[in-house]
Amino acid sequence: MWRALNRKRIGYASFAAITGGGYYLYNKAIVKRRPQPYQQRLATISPELFMSETYTDASNTIQLEGLSDRPHTLWTPPSRKEMLNMLNNGESKEPPFDILIIGGGATGSGTALDAATRGLKVALVERDDFASGTSSRSTKLVHGGVRYLEKAIKELDYEQFKLVKEALHERATFLHIAPYISYQLPIMLPIYKWWQVPYFWIGSKCYDMLAGREAVESSYFLTRGKALEVFPWLNKDKLVAAMVYYDGQHNDARMNVAIALTAISLGAVVANHVEVKKLAKNEEGKVSGAYVKDTLTGEEWLIRAKGVINATGAFTDSIRSMDDPRNENIVAPSSGVHVTLPNYYSPRKMGMIDPSTSDGRVIFFLPWEGNTIAGTTDSPTELTYNPMPKEEEIQWILDEIKRYLSPDIKVRRGDVLAAWSGIRPLVRDPYAKNTSELVRSHMIYVSNSNLITIAGGKWTTYRAMAKETVDKAIEILGLKPQNECLTEKARLIGSHGYSKTMFIKLIQQFGLETETAQHLVNSYGDRAWAVAALSKPTGKRWPVFGQRISPFYPYIEAEVRYAVRREYACTLVDVIARRTRLSFLNAQATLESLPRIIEIMSEELEWSSERQTQEFDKAVEFLFTMGLPKPKEKLTINKVRIESSKRSENGVLYSRSQFQPEELASFQKVFSDLDISGDGRIMTSDLEKALVLVEYSIPKNTLNSIISEAKIDREDSIEFEEFLEFMSDVKEAQLKHAFPEIVDYQIGKHEQKRIPIERSSGGV
Repeated sequence: MWRALNRKRIGYASFAAITGGGYYLYNKAIVKRRPQPYQQRLATISPELFMSETYTDASNTIQLEGLSDRPHTLWTPPSRKEMLNMLNNGESKEPPFDILIIGGGATGSGTALDAATRGLKVALVERDDFASGTSSRSTKLVHGGVRYLEKAIKELDYEQFKLVKEALHERATFLHIAPYISYQLPIMLPIYKWWQVPYFWIGSKCYDMLAGREAVESSYFLTRGKALEVFPWLNKDKLVAAMVYYDGQHNDARMNVAIALTAISLGAVVANHVEVKKLAKNEEGKVSGAYVKDTLTGEEWLIRAKGVINATGAFTDSIRSMDDPRNENIVAPSSGVHVTLPNYYSPRKMGMIDPSTSDGRVIFFLPWEGNTIAGTTDSPTELTYNPMPKEEEIQWILDEIKRYLSPDIKVRRGDVLAAWSGIRPLVRDPYAKNTSELVRSHMIYVSNSNLITIAGGKWTTYRAMAKETVDKAIEILGLKPQNECLTEKARLIGSHGYSKTMFIKLIQQFGLETETAQHLVNSYGDRAWAVAALSKPTGKRWPVFGQRISPFYPYIEAEVRYAVRREYACTLVDVIARRTRLSFLNAQATLESLPRIIEIMSEELEWSSERQTQEFDKAVEFLFTMGLPKPKEKLTINKVRIESSKRSENGVLYSRSQFQPEELASFQKVFSDLDISGDGRIMTSDLEKALVLVEYSIPKNTLNSIISEAKIDREDSIEFEEFLEFMSDVKEAQLKHAFPEIVDYQIGKHEQKRIPIERSSGGV
C-alpha cells in the first residue's frame, strides 16, 4: 500500500533532478575517450542526498550487476548553449570534427550514435527539431514486412527475401536496445475465405521461421468465435477465422530523442534548430564543413569537419543541390496519411491488418498510446515542411475501416481526433541504367566532392543504415575509429535501469496515478525518476504529485520542464509533437493545453509576452496540419484558456462530433417547440426548420442525402432519439466541409497514383 511521503525525501530527489548528476559510467569498451564537457557533475550533489530513499532507488546498481555501462538516471546533458559553443570552434587549425551530420531524424541521429560509439568526433545539426519530419509521422511499427515476404515468395525474389531477413534482425535489435519504448504487438489478420486459412497460416509460420532465434512470440490460429471474442468490433459476415502474428511497435519521436541523447552521452555534439545554409569546400573541392545558422537567434558561423553526411530524408536533394546545382533529384516524395481515433475502436493490446483494401493497398489498425491509429495511404506529393493530410485520404481510411468493422459501429468523421501526413523519401539510384526506378531499400551515394548521402529505408532498419553510412565515411575519409560498430548491443539511454514493474516504485514514492506512472516508465525508462522528481504537489489527497496537462491523457507538467532542461525542447511545437505526443493523439485537447504549457516554458526559458504569442500562433498553425478545424475567429491564448476551463468544468470529452451540453439543451428546446401535439414526436418536414433554429447550415443536397441515408420518410414523424441521430449526421457533414477549407491544395494536388508498396520499404 502507498504510504505518506516524506517531504524531505522528495525534496532531496527534486534537488538531485534539478542539479542533475552527470554520468561517466559507460563501459571503456564502448568509449575510450570522452570530451571534457561530459565529465560527471556529482560533486555538486550534497552528500545528504545519498541518504534519500528515492535517490537510492533511482541509482541502485545492486540489482543490475554486470551492467558496468549503465548511465546515471539523473544525468544532465550539456546545455544547448554549450553545444553551440562547441560547434562554433573556428579557431583551431585542424577540423574539430571527423564527421558533420546534417539531419536529426532517425537515420541522422542513428549515424551520430554509431560514430560516437566508435570514438569518432561527431557533430550533428538539425534545421528544426529531432524527428520533426518523417521520423515522427510513421505507422509506429517495428516490422520485417509480412507483405514483402509474401511478394518475395510469390515472385521468387531473393533480394526482397534478404530485405525481410535484415529487417527481422533489426526488429530484434530494436526491442533489445530500447525495451521501455518498443514492445511486441500481436496483429490480427481476419480471414474471410476458407481456402485462405492454410495460405495465411503457412505465411505467418514462414515469417516466424525466417526470424530464427530472434523471433518474437509465435503466430497462432483463431477460430471465428475466438477472433470475435478478442476483437468484438469485427464484421461477423463471412468471417471464418483469423491468424495472429507478432511484430514490434514503438513511440517513434521519443525513440528518436533517446537515440540523439545517447549519442550526446557518448560525446557527440548535437544541436537542433541549426540550419545548414551552404556547404564549405577546401582547395581540392572536397566538402569540409558547412555554414550554419541558429534559427532561434539568427547567429551564423562555420562548422569545419573532415567530412559531411547528408541524412535529411525527404529533403535530401536540397543538400545535394548545395553540393552541385546540376545534380538531378533522387527523391520521389510519397505522402502517407494516418488518423487517430478514440480507443474504443480497437482492443487495447492487439492490432489488425487489412492486406487487401478496395484498391489493393495495405492498411493497419493499431492501438497506440491509449488511442487507435489507422493508416496509411500512398500517393505522390510535393515537398513541404508541414505536410497537410487531404480530406479524401482521411475519408478513404475511414471507408476502409467501415468495411472491417461491425455495421453496428458508426465510423464518424468527427471521431478523427488527429490526422497527419508523413513524407516517405523513396529514392532513385543515380547510378542505375533506369533512373526512374525506385530503390527498394536505402541507398548510400558519394559525390565527387565526398558528400556522403544516405536516403531511403525505413524506421526499423535505421541502425543498419547508420552502420553502413559510417563504414562508408571511414573508407572515403580515411578516418581511424577506435573500435568496430557497437550499436547492436549498446542500449539506449533510459534502458539500463528499466523494468516492467518500476512504475510501482514511482507510485509508492511519489503518489502518482497508475496510468501516469506507467506512461512515464514507458516514455523515459529509468529516467522517469528524474521526471517525477520535477513534479509539484497537486494539492489533492490523490494523486499527490503529477498535475496533468490534459485531463484525458497521462502527460504531466513535469514533462514540459524536463523536456526543456534535459531534452533540448526549444519551442512549443517541440513539446506538443515530439517530447509529448499529445498533438498526434488529439488536436483539440492539445489546443486547450497550450496556455498552461506556454506558462511553464515561459518560466523555464524566460519568454516575453511577444514570444509567447509567437509560439502560440506557430503551434496553432501546426495543429491545423494535424487535423484541427480552422475556427471562424482568430484564436488567442486567453480565448483558448477560457474555453478550455469551460470544457474542464463540464467534463467534456474530445470527440468533435459529440454534442456539447449547450447544444443538447438547444436541441431539447427546439424539439419541444416543434412537438405541437405533445406526443414526443415531430414531423420530418420540420427538420429544415429545426436546423434554422439551432443555427446549423448545410447545403440542400447534403441535407437530402442525410435524410435518404437515414431512411427517414418525409411524410412520417420521428422521436427525440432519431432527431439526435439526424443532428449528429448534420454535424458530421459540417466537419467534412470544414477541414478542406484549411488545406492548401497547391500542395500535393496530383492524380492519385498508387506507389507499389514493395518499393516503399514498408512505408514510413
